[in-house]
Amino acid sequence: MPRNRSAIAALQKLEADREALDAKQRELEAQAAKELGQIILGTGLETFSKKGLKQVAEALGKLGETAAIAKLAERSAARTLTASPSTE
Repeated sequence: MPRNRSAIAALQKLEADREALDAKQRELEAQAAKELGQIILGTGLETFSKKGLKQVAEALGKLGETAAIAKLAERSAARTLTASPSTE
């Protein structure tokens, strides 16, 4: 029966490792949330509702960083062009 004990011990070790990894993940998620909060403060996004901020973040996340920045820059440029009076 030594094999059963070693398999049981291995399963117990895996469970302990999994619990330690879960705890580490929660800790890193909390640190990441703090870092993201510090980045957002002062940008104007802190005035968004939680729901609105989540929707914005999800939409930008789906686009990816490069595409999101390009799309936002494109919209910003279009607003600038339509907002400025014509000089003709």
